[in-house]
Amino acid sequence: MDQKSIKPYISVVIPVYGCPDGLDELYKRLVKSIEPITTNFELILVNDASPDRSWEIIQKLALDDARVLGVNLSRNFGQHPAIFAGLKHSSGDWVVVMDCDLQDPPEEIQNLHAKALEGFEQVVAVRRNRQDSGLKKFFSKAFRRVLGYLSAVEINQGTTNFGIYSRKLITILNNHKEHNQSFGLFVSWIGFSRFELETEHSARVYGKSSYSFLALLQHGLSSIVGFSDKLLILIVKFGFLLSGLGFFWAAQIVISNIVSPEFQLGWSSLMVVILLSSGLTTISIGIVGLYVAQALSEAKNRPAFIVADITKIEI
Repeated sequence: MDQKSIKPYISVVIPVYGCPDGLDELYKRLVKSIEPITTNFELILVNDASPDRSWEIIQKLALDDARVLGVNLSRNFGQHPAIFAGLKHSSGDWVVVMDCDLQDPPEEIQNLHAKALEGFEQVVAVRRNRQDSGLKKFFSKAFRRVLGYLSAVEINQGTTNFGIYSRKLITILNNHKEHNQSFGLFVSWIGFSRFELETEHSARVYGKSSYSFLALLQHGLSSIVGFSDKLLILIVKFGFLLSGLGFFWAAQIVISNIVSPEFQLGWSSLMVVILLSSGLTTISIGIVGLYVAQALSEAKNRPAFIVADITKIEI
């Protein structure tokens, strides 16, 4: 029977950007790690328009092994749209999502799969002994705390996209209509039985992170706007706070004029009040603008990603 006619038991979805030198090792370690579970699997490598020879290497891997499926996006859409592009092409009973940099060891897939068989729809890796700089770990922890508070989705500080997910959960993800795509937040929001499993974390050997501070901030704002109205609620609270301060200030001025008719409010105090209120008003308008822009983006209904090439036709 043609191997392509057999539905895979495990699909592995990997967004690829900026680590061409590690793809061969990634492939070898994945095969070695998954074959003890099943030989019926597929490796879906999604090239997110990586500006190097990544697509050439993916094509060669797919030519040498029919279990490798290469998906090439028309431009750089980002890590999360690339993940969703891979999910759309997956068909396994279980789907593993991981990065291409080998910081999350492929050998951990066996542990994730074993835990999933205990009855969990999703088993997500929690990094043990994270191999990053202290500064990066600090900013990552702070960012996740803020994101967790504002997005109204509980986020474990050590979790990543690395994990194994059931076909039922992936089908729900593939059917969602929103264009704001944040894989980790979506799987947390969906729910079902979930287990967070401690796994090893390796130091980065290939490539470097493509997430700059600005890119991380943009992704965070998009996630917050897409998953919560908490920013709008904070605006209302700030408005009530400023109104209260304004009434208190006005009362103080009236009382001061009664007690001391020659009392005059200084120019500096007036400017502080004007600058403070103007700044908060501008921020409030900007936050509302983010929600309007998000609604406009959804109304346009543009695709979250565009596939330019694929290494083979699925049967």
